[in-house]
Amino acid sequence: MEAITIENVRVFDGTGLTAPRSVHFDGGRITACPPPGARTVDGRGGTLLPGLIDTHVHVETRAALEECARWGVTTAFDMAAAHPGETLALRHLDGLTDLFSAGYPALAPDSGPIKTMGFPDDIAVSGIDAVEGFIASRVRDGVDYLKILVEDPELPDSNALAPETVTALVRSAHQHGLKVIAHATTGATYRVAVEAGTDIVTHTPMNAVLSADLARMVPVASPTLGMMRGMCRAFEGRSALPMDYENARESVRRLHEVGVTILAGTDANANPFGPLSRPYGETLHEELQLLVDAGLSPVEALRAATSTPVEVFGLPDRGVVDAGRRADLLLVDGDPTADIQATTRIRHVWIGGTQVR
Repeated sequence: MEAITIENVRVFDGTGLTAPRSVHFDGGRITACPPPGARTVDGRGGTLLPGLIDTHVHVETRAALEECARWGVTTAFDMAAAHPGETLALRHLDGLTDLFSAGYPALAPDSGPIKTMGFPDDIAVSGIDAVEGFIASRVRDGVDYLKILVEDPELPDSNALAPETVTALVRSAHQHGLKVIAHATTGATYRVAVEAGTDIVTHTPMNAVLSADLARMVPVASPTLGMMRGMCRAFEGRSALPMDYENARESVRRLHEVGVTILAGTDANANPFGPLSRPYGETLHEELQLLVDAGLSPVEALRAATSTPVEVFGLPDRGVVDAGRRADLLLVDGDPTADIQATTRIRHVWIGGTQVR
C-alpha cells in the first residue's frame, strides 16, 4: 500500500468545493502531512470526493464488489441475502468495496420472495410468537442490521406481515442494538413501516404520492428511484396496483421539502429470479442524477452518498476527506456540485488507500 499525495485538487467538503489543495494518505488513512516518499498524483481540473456509499444493494459475489469499486462505490449496504453465508463472508475485505449486510430478511410465510427469489421457507416469521426466535437467529449470524419486507396486503398473494408483527420485529431488533430498514413500495406499506418505528424506509411509493403528514413521519428514506423507474417501465399495465414513476419522484420531492434525511441507494442486484436486475456501481451515479431531478441540489445528492449515510449508519471513519479517515477516495474530472453527471468522469478510485482504478 503506497503513500500518495494528490496535488492541486479541489475537495468536496460537504457544502461545496475547496480551493485547490493537496491531500495525503498512507497506510490506508488520510494524513495531515505529506508522508515520506509519497507518489504524487496531479489532481488539476478535477474534484476529490469521499468514496461513494450505496445504501441498498444485494451482493453474493466478489465480482459484484469489484464492479462497485470500479465505479467509485467504496462502501455498500446489502439489504437481504438469499445465501447469507456467501454474502457475510464478503464483508470488510481489503481492496474491495466495504460491505455490510442484513443477511436473511424478515418476511411472511409463503410470500413472494420465498416463492420466487430463493429465500428458504423456514426463515419466514409466522407471527408475533416467532419474532424473538427470528431476531435471535440473525444476531447469531452476526448481521449488521435488520431488513423487513413490508408487503401490501392489497397485492395478490402478498401474504404480508401483520402490522403488529412488524412492530414486534422492530422492537426486538432495537433491543439487540440493530437498526431496522423496511422495504415499502406503496403508501400503505410506508405507513406500516413508519408507525412500527423503523429507522430507514427503502424504496418509494409507486401507486400514489406520499401525503405531507405521512412524509413528516419518515425518519430516513433510501428511495431507490432508479429501481422504481425500472419497475414502472417493466410492469406497465401488468400490476395489480397502479404504478407510475411520477408518484415515486414526487414522493421524494415531498420528503425533501419536509426535511426528511435522504440516502442514495440503487437496489443493484444480479438475481435472475428477482423482479428487475440492475448493474452494480454505475447505477449509483444514475441515482444521484435522479435525486437531483427530484429536487435535491447536487450538493445534497452528493451528501446522500457520502457523509449522510455515515451519520445514519454510525461509521465515523469514512464519508469525509479529512485526516484520520479511511482513504476511500474518488477523483473525477469537473465539478459535480454544479453538474452531478461529473461523478461519472472517473480518473481514479482508492479503497483503504489501495488504488482500484
